[in-house]
Amino acid sequence: MGDTPRLVATDIDGTLIRDDHTISPRTADMLARLTARDTPVVLVTGRPVRWLQLVYDQLAEPLPAVCANGAVVYDPVRDEVLRADPLAPQHLAEVAERLRAEVPGIRFAVEIMDSRQMRHETDYPLRWDVDPDGIRPVETPEELLSLPAVKLLARAGEQDPDAFVALVGAAVAGLAEATHSSSSGLVEISAAGVTKAAGLDWYCDRLGMSAADVLAFGDMPNDVPMLSWAGRGVAVANAHPAVLAVADEVTGTNSEDGVAAYLEKVFGVE
Repeated sequence: MGDTPRLVATDIDGTLIRDDHTISPRTADMLARLTARDTPVVLVTGRPVRWLQLVYDQLAEPLPAVCANGAVVYDPVRDEVLRADPLAPQHLAEVAERLRAEVPGIRFAVEIMDSRQMRHETDYPLRWDVDPDGIRPVETPEELLSLPAVKLLARAGEQDPDAFVALVGAAVAGLAEATHSSSSGLVEISAAGVTKAAGLDWYCDRLGMSAADVLAFGDMPNDVPMLSWAGRGVAVANAHPAVLAVADEVTGTNSEDGVAAYLEKVFGVE
């Protein structure tokens, strides 16, 4: 990659936003500066589309987003999903069958309608989601798995995240992708080949750009494919060891505005 990237891609949680879930004025200003100079900025996140407005409210203007760990590419200006790559119902059913056989007490939720809605088993523990319009329990396992899902979420009580994702990943190998971005044992499952890198690659190709043009930031295992793929992958200092291991460089923590500080240096902003 040359000195000046042509596109900036950044994870949101734990990377761009601070631990209090806010975007600092410094960070928002830096992203606005990049947009003003026609350098595209893309948010690349595990978040569903319905969680993006909380971020957009803190920015000068909404930014395109690769959501659901690469399964959804979203244009916020038109409120349009440009691409979705969900797990088909038959694959959902097979993944669930394998995991129920492997993990006692496992519980599932699904992100459907391009991640605008969520359905969950009645005893699936909801940690953050409060959205009576978009989130509903289902009566039967069959109903849960009846629609294409851009993400299948799995919990089995409190688990070591790295050990649990390894167990799930082995069980679904060849059928789906498993990753995590939490400290509470939540595993996120996508269709085979769907990663943040794959979703971002599709978007960059649409702009006539390649991996070599991209500067990417991240902090959790679901960011590893993107940082490995990008011309320059930068970890925030608070990143998971797996991310630090693949990063080309490390910047300050999310609460220190590490992304903004790195961008100021690269783009010569005082």
